[in-house]
Amino acid sequence: METDGVRTDRLGALLDQFDQAREMARVRLEGLGDEEHLWEPVAGCWSIRRREEAVTPRAYGPGAWVIDKGAADIPASEYAEVARQAAGGMTIEKIAEDWSVSTARVEEVLAFEGVPEPDVVPVTTIAWRLAHLHSCFAGEWEWTFGGRRRDPHELVDFTPSASLALERFWATIDRWRESVGAVTEEQLDTVGFSQYPYGSDPDDPYITVVAGANLEFIHHMAEIAVLRDLWRARSTGAGTPG
Repeated sequence: METDGVRTDRLGALLDQFDQAREMARVRLEGLGDEEHLWEPVAGCWSIRRREEAVTPRAYGPGAWVIDKGAADIPASEYAEVARQAAGGMTIEKIAEDWSVSTARVEEVLAFEGVPEPDVVPVTTIAWRLAHLHSCFAGEWEWTFGGRRRDPHELVDFTPSASLALERFWATIDRWRESVGAVTEEQLDTVGFSQYPYGSDPDDPYITVVAGANLEFIHHMAEIAVLRDLWRARSTGAGTPG
């Protein structure tokens, strides 16, 4: 269905949202340089690093550069999602497998009452956020439209070069967008149409997966935009407005 040229069907609305977010992100990322790409605004940042310089226990990547990844756990922000999965019939063993944690940890989360303490999460660089998105969308494509064989952690050759990272990133994003644009209504409602192994994709209808991908793209691009603002203020010596 269209209203004055605007699609109002389920997939059309999600694709229009994604296309607008992609264009805003493209404009926001123009002029990104290598130094800014890797800038660590505070101590203890997560970023991409040479393999031999990795500082996190599960850093991954197929080449000379890897992306930081910490120890496996269920963050406080996902307690409600774990409860939803369990209530929906997912076994504790499957939840534990998805999160790479023990069944005892899942049981601890499910037994928790009250409001959990906010997660203490590392600040991440622009390079990390781009690499994370690139890895997610490459894996989503492979395990939905591709051969569904390759490890998502081995799909993206990370690079410190901002221009090369963006060139590769947009190619992956556009391939994903083209494939999603051809999905049928029946496929949108198919549970497990995506078999992406790092998350709940195999247990969700694909329309939910697409909506989640939009959210992932938008919120990380918003974070990148803020980092670009901070980099510019740092470089120019701009202070707090009086």
